[in-house]
Amino acid sequence: AVNYLTRSGISQPGKIAIGGQSYGAFSAANLLIHTDLFATAVVLSGAYNRTLTPFGFQREQRSFWDASEFYMSVSPFFQANELTRPILIMHGADDENTGTPTFQSTRFFHALVGEGATARLVLQPYEGHHFRGTDTLLDTVAEMLEWLDKTIGPKAQPLPAKTDRP
Repeated sequence: AVNYLTRSGISQPGKIAIGGQSYGAFSAANLLIHTDLFATAVVLSGAYNRTLTPFGFQREQRSFWDASEFYMSVSPFFQANELTRPILIMHGADDENTGTPTFQSTRFFHALVGEGATARLVLQPYEGHHFRGTDTLLDTVAEMLEWLDKTIGPKAQPLPAKTDRP
C-alpha cells in the first residue's frame, strides 16, 4: 500500500509517517525499525519491551520462559540501536493498563537517545492509557503536528547522521 502511494504520486518517498496507540504503537515502532517505508513515527501508550509482559500479550500464548528469544526479537527496545529515523513517543503519566505502564515509554526513549536516535518523549500528566482531557487532546494534536512539520513537513531539516557512541 505504501509503495502504491509513492508510485502513483499520491505521496512522496521519505514523506510518509506511521503512528499507532497501544499495540499499534508497538507495531509502528517495529515498522520504523525494520522497514524503510516510513520517515518518522508517532506512537502513543505503547509497550516496547515485551519481556516485561512475561505471561503473553495480544494473542501470544507462550510465556517469556517458553519463548524468551521471541519476546526479545519482537521488542523494539532491544533494537533501539537500529533506529535511524525520528520517533515521537507520547504516554499518559498515569497509564492504568498493566500491559503498557508509562515506564515502557520512558525506558524506550532513554535507550533511543542513548544510542543517538532522534526522539522526543511527551508524558501527559493525569492521563491514563487513553487520553480524555480536552487540553490534553489539543496538546497531543499540537505535538503531533509540530513533530510532523519538523520531520517530514515544510520545516523538515535533513537529520544528522546517527553517530556511534564513544
